[in-house]
Amino acid sequence: MAALRKGAVYLRFVRSSGSVLLSSRKPAVSKLGKWRNILYTGVASLAVGGGLCAVPFKQVEPLSHDSLIKRAASLATDSSSTFLSQTSLALIDAITEYAKAVHTLIALQKRYLDSLGKLTPAEEDSVWQVIIGQRAKVNDRQEDCKHFESTWFSAMKLCEAAAEAAYTSGAEHASVTARTNIQLAQAQVEEARKLSLDADKKLAETKVMEVQRMAQYAASLENNEEEEVPEAYLRED
Repeated sequence: MAALRKGAVYLRFVRSSGSVLLSSRKPAVSKLGKWRNILYTGVASLAVGGGLCAVPFKQVEPLSHDSLIKRAASLATDSSSTFLSQTSLALIDAITEYAKAVHTLIALQKRYLDSLGKLTPAEEDSVWQVIIGQRAKVNDRQEDCKHFESTWFSAMKLCEAAAEAAYTSGAEHASVTARTNIQLAQAQVEEARKLSLDADKKLAETKVMEVQRMAQYAASLENNEEEEVPEAYLRED
């Protein structure tokens, strides 16, 4: 409204100015046409400056239900893919830390087996305390793997459901992208699981070796004790 009032004032000013110019002296026909051109140009400029010009705009048509559903499906696949990538990263890190803890435990056990009979009771007790602490750490890392693996399975199901919903709604690109993310997450987690499986296999081998070494060590102790017994005590009456 303010712009319209301003424009009306400009028009009245131009009209009054034109009347004064035309009434003061009658110019020639050519000069009269020149004044009219100047007058019309000024009116047009003032009209634009006063905000009277109409700016054309394109009316936005309302979106259809199908297009809205496709957009929502795309958002669902994006959010579920983000959830899956975060849980995959957490699970892979947990598996990697578990494998490291297992390998550390294997190294400690092998070092202890190599030093059988060479340690004092105090040193042997210290080594066992370290081994027990590392075994507790392995158990903790294993619990972390179980926790993140459960969350990862939930993220996989959610992403699969979002991909299926996107395909049904017609958002094929979003569906294909979600399924690609699922395959990538599966491949990365499977690669990490190979590390943990290899660590578990080596730990089992170390336990078997530990049993054998301990048996051999116990047998050698018995033999040494028999050799130290005086021959007089071994004779029969």
